[in-house]
Amino acid sequence: MSKVNSYRDLRVWQMGMTLVTEIYTATLTFPKAEMYGLISQLRRAAVSVPANIAEGFGRHTTRDYLNFLTIARGSMMEVETLLQISRNLNYLEQQTLETLLEQTNHLARALNALITSLRNKV
Repeated sequence: MSKVNSYRDLRVWQMGMTLVTEIYTATLTFPKAEMYGLISQLRRAAVSVPANIAEGFGRHTTRDYLNFLTIARGSMMEVETLLQISRNLNYLEQQTLETLLEQTNHLARALNALITSLRNKV
């Protein structure tokens, strides 16, 4: 295992960045009427995941870091819900939904592992 010198070295941050890219790509086909609704909310929630991981990494205490990681986890659950809504409205194909939910599932497990690891140090 290599030393973590930056949040950019964290697998969870890298996974979050990939998810953001996939969400932006998936929402390109949504109706223009959703530009300030579902598209905006889904993109903001996705961006919140790696942004909170990075911000937490830069905090001085483990407790603060954990707080930001739990915010990231909550944002990821928001992404999952918004993806389901998008599918229900037929804005996403079933296969795209399944692929994105698989990504969020992997990211959730990685985030939970990091949170557990840090909680054991507090």
